[in-house]
Amino acid sequence: MTIVDKAKEVQKKIIAACKRSGRDPQDVQLLPVSKNHPAADIAELYKAGWDNFGENYVQELDKKHGELPADINWYMIGHLQRNKVKYIANYVTMIQSVDSLKLMKTIEKEGKKHDRIIPILIEVNVGEEESKFGVKPTLQDCMELAEASLQLPHIKLQGLMTSAPYYDDPEKTRPIFRRLRELRDEMNKQNDQLKLDVLSMGMTHDYEIAVEEGSTCVRVGTAIFGPRDYSNRQY
Repeated sequence: MTIVDKAKEVQKKIIAACKRSGRDPQDVQLLPVSKNHPAADIAELYKAGWDNFGENYVQELDKKHGELPADINWYMIGHLQRNKVKYIANYVTMIQSVDSLKLMKTIEKEGKKHDRIIPILIEVNVGEEESKFGVKPTLQDCMELAEASLQLPHIKLQGLMTSAPYYDDPEKTRPIFRRLRELRDEMNKQNDQLKLDVLSMGMTHDYEIAVEEGSTCVRVGTAIFGPRDYSNRQY
């Protein structure tokens, strides 16, 4: 199967998951994640009509942004260091991995510099894994960041993001995704200035479960681009 065929296959499974859960497939974005895959692979999907891509590393994102068509929408989904925000602030479509007020303020500063509003998501460590970034999955911790964002005019908080722990049985991720959805709903109820509608959750192993639990953006890499070769990793 070609990369395009694989992406279409993932899309079919998203549609099936939407039907099972009574959702409109138009409400779920498939975000191909091209980490450690060449720009040529992205170009193949782009030619077939895909224009949204996620990247985990700033250096890789910036390099591919320079090599590929200017109308591609780039999503930063990996951990973001504050000193690297400046490299992507003038073009990034969304930063999904905001996990601190300091990072948020840096994004605000860079957004002001480029006179643009940068959409963001708060990354929540719902599984409370030590190896992962993200704020604690409590209403208080999430609301502190969310309400701070309302005071920053060059940031637009649109929702929440999480990565579930890896389980051999993907069904075990369901409570993780359900909790993120409930957290989002609780936040919207607590402050009506928040209009959070994005839930970025679900990857290759568990995206169908995530869709059934309300995901609006699934970040899929391996199922589309194949296994990653880390032998020559530069980032």
